[in-house]
Amino acid sequence: MTYPSGPYGHGYGYGYAPPPPKPGVIPLAPLGLGDVLTGVFSTYGRYWKQLVGMTLIAYTGAAVVMAGAFTAAFLAVGDDVDRLAGMPSGQSPEFADVQPLIVAFGLAWLASVAGWVVFNGLAAASVPVVLQEAVLGRRIGFGALWRRAWSRVGSVIGSVVLSTLAMILPMVLVFVGAAFLFVALITDLADAASGSDHDSAGLAVTGLLFFLLTFATLPLSVWLWVKFSLATTAAVIERQGPVGSLRRSSALVRGSWWRIFGITLLIGLMVGVVSVVIQQIISFVGMVPVSAYSPGTTPRRATCSASSAAWWCWSPSPS
Repeated sequence: MTYPSGPYGHGYGYGYAPPPPKPGVIPLAPLGLGDVLTGVFSTYGRYWKQLVGMTLIAYTGAAVVMAGAFTAAFLAVGDDVDRLAGMPSGQSPEFADVQPLIVAFGLAWLASVAGWVVFNGLAAASVPVVLQEAVLGRRIGFGALWRRAWSRVGSVIGSVVLSTLAMILPMVLVFVGAAFLFVALITDLADAASGSDHDSAGLAVTGLLFFLLTFATLPLSVWLWVKFSLATTAAVIERQGPVGSLRRSSALVRGSWWRIFGITLLIGLMVGVVSVVIQQIISFVGMVPVSAYSPGTTPRRATCSASSAAWWCWSPSPS
């Protein structure tokens, strides 16, 4: 192949190929691991205000919905709570007495879950929107980010629900196996207390079989997890519906499963480590002021009690 003379070529002979165009955070060419990691950090460095802002908006909205739902539930059944609290000692409430509380707080819990799902979908939809602009090197304001992300919340939630259902079999098997083992344990304890003899070995063996089935189906779930890992991005950038997003993700992953699995696993580990570090820092900062003023506690010992992971906690104290 020949290239015209210029900074990347040597006339019309064989020369160096020009680099791929890079209008934004990544080159418009097949990406390696280094390109992906560089793109991740560059995107966050350039668009951290939009990403952090949308995350704060989303989780603040979820918290407001939860607080409002439980406040409304408490106001609706406040008289019932006072009546139950004022019952004479030794008198047990009937089901009709607690039914309004169960209904009210059950509805509040459902409203909180719905709010969490919607606002979490908003946060998930905002990331591909920002990424799309970052690849092209364009800026995006909060207003445009909100409108584009909010318009795709339904498809994002649908694709997440469908992909989760496809991977939920091992989790179901774990719960079923744990239930059989729990029933077997309760049966043994009841037999020990009453002196009776019931055969719980069959329940225990059944529970262990379910656990073995969990390990057998785990590779299938991992394969589906990678296969549908791009569904959210397809739902936002290509404006696909829930089912179309899963199909598109499957088509994009085909032939690159191991590569995408490795990159996704590495980035997930990096995110997990950073999250743990941030949590430790926040815990450390929050505990130091409380411990530092405890009576009879030296500042050094107070700081060590707040974070035993500090390396100098294990060094000898200066006299």
